[in-house]
Amino acid sequence: MSLDFGPAVALSCRECGTRYPLGPSFACQECFGPLEAAYSFGEVTRAQIESGPANIWRYRSLLPVPADVASKPNMNPGWTKLVKAGNLGQALGIKSLYVKDDSGNPTHSFKDRVVAMAVEAARNFGFHTLSCSSTGNLAGAVTAAAARAGLDACVFIPANLEQAKIAMARVFGGKLIGIEGTYDDVNRFCSELIGDPLGDKWGFTNINLRPYYAEGSKTLAYEIAEQLGWRLPEQIIIPIASGSQLTKIDKGFKELVTLGLVEDTPYKIFGAQAAGCSPVSTAYKAGHDVVQPVKPNTIAKSLAIGNPADGPYVLDIARRTGGGVEDVTDPEIVAAIKLLASTEGIFAETAGGVTVGVLKKLVETGQLDPEAETVVLNTGDGLKTLDAITDDAKPTAVIRPSLDAFRATV
Repeated sequence: MSLDFGPAVALSCRECGTRYPLGPSFACQECFGPLEAAYSFGEVTRAQIESGPANIWRYRSLLPVPADVASKPNMNPGWTKLVKAGNLGQALGIKSLYVKDDSGNPTHSFKDRVVAMAVEAARNFGFHTLSCSSTGNLAGAVTAAAARAGLDACVFIPANLEQAKIAMARVFGGKLIGIEGTYDDVNRFCSELIGDPLGDKWGFTNINLRPYYAEGSKTLAYEIAEQLGWRLPEQIIIPIASGSQLTKIDKGFKELVTLGLVEDTPYKIFGAQAAGCSPVSTAYKAGHDVVQPVKPNTIAKSLAIGNPADGPYVLDIARRTGGGVEDVTDPEIVAAIKLLASTEGIFAETAGGVTVGVLKKLVETGQLDPEAETVVLNTGDGLKTLDAITDDAKPTAVIRPSLDAFRATV
């Protein structure tokens, strides 16, 4: 079988550095550390990137994908808006604020980016079924991408997910299996299935395809830098579920610097969690290097991973960059969703409420510089988590169809 992963040349252990051939592997045989794609980049210029398509494949020379990836059936996500958020910035007292709004992706969350990588890996390995363990958004992204790519799909979720996310995952076809328990229970089940004949020729996007899948998050870093005029933001707030998105954005920024595509300027990375599932925030505040697992209890179900695989790496990055990790309560999440919507016309799902809520808290507690250029991520569409704002699901007033009635109301 001939493999084509473009500039990716090996898998490398993040802990001990041991290298392995490119394959459907995710853990080091020496130390059980996580594997990630290692590259041999050729010359990459801004002009080459800018001449590419208006999606993540403009960065194909920096990703584990073949050069002809744009010609294959894929969801082609990315190049979402970087919104200059002057109204929100004024409300929070931030001089220069942007919202990277990833709700504009094909299935309305950033997960389309990572799944696009996994689809190409699945093709390389000759897999016939695309699968995942999911807190919701990934399930919909996988079933949609599988449908486009002509692959079978079977995805696994906690049985108590938001109905909108369940409906979205089902509409694209494939099988959707609810598991009694938390996301961590679902993920353990999927890990067992990989070693069973039932899972033969299955590509689990966030398990045996994880080294390739995770690289999709780097495209957020690339886009933000390019959309800012080829420079790094001074501060960025990123939601934490497994923590992979945050670590890969940092990796993306560093790659841009190494390749000479942006100036090497300092940036601070802040992680955002819901208080009902905040193991990384708790560890950060306590000065610990180890993340203690918790049982999630929050409306931010897309971030409800009680044992985040990349938690320790998030701590390292937050401390190295001078950022931090903070958390907000469910009422603060709802208030932040409404604040973003009423100031910028962006309806975020609960994960976006977490990042905006944490942004507000960071300013109020003096952890974030209000004079520095700041980017906050919204990773999904609020229509997926309508249950969070059901109190507003009614008219401001109900009146008779007459001007007198309207005058009396307003």
